[in-house]
Amino acid sequence: MEPSPIIAPSILAADFARLAQEVHAIEGAADWVHVDVMDNHFVPNLSIGLPVVQCLRSATSIPFDVHLMITDPERWAPGYAEAGAYNVTFHAEACEDPVALAKTLRAAGAKAGLAIDRDTPVEPYLELLPYVDTLLIMTIKAGFGGQKFMPEMLDKVRAVRRRISAKGLQVRLEVDGGIAADTIEQAAEAGADAFVAGTAVYGAQDPAEAIRKLRALALGATVTP
Repeated sequence: MEPSPIIAPSILAADFARLAQEVHAIEGAADWVHVDVMDNHFVPNLSIGLPVVQCLRSATSIPFDVHLMITDPERWAPGYAEAGAYNVTFHAEACEDPVALAKTLRAAGAKAGLAIDRDTPVEPYLELLPYVDTLLIMTIKAGFGGQKFMPEMLDKVRAVRRRISAKGLQVRLEVDGGIAADTIEQAAEAGADAFVAGTAVYGAQDPAEAIRKLRALALGATVTP
């Protein structure tokens, strides 16, 4: 049985002056809260960090899906697991030993995710799938919200889905970047089952309703082998 789709609104697109309220607006509709952590080094942008995650964690029961776009994730990632993040994803391009870090995150109580940026081939990382819980494919260049979805990245999604299916793995296949009502079906058909949506949710009049519409579209898509 295919896992039901996960919709993970990104608070990068939310009103930072009202973060707790913005998260409350998606309660009962969202599966995860996607938290983009950027360090102005690995990516040319700076966003929220561990203190904000620690404070926000106590404001909601929605699981946190933390996406670390940072250098030296071995140093910083365990802190997010200890802060109560459900899933902590680090970038393959920033980590020397992804398997070791995945084990560290699991030992700290979180799921472990590996992210692949736009310009990184996915094939070298397919062998690591048994060691992670989530594989995140960037469908834009990591570092900025609001970018246009790149359908050519879906070949990576298909390659990962084929490997997950062939090996019978329990790994979430997540996509991040430009996911909206006009793109989520393409991503779902390629094999993704977790979807990060920022502007599509927080730019909507009713964020919870936007999530429900995205979920229905993902559910209606047929995965093509």
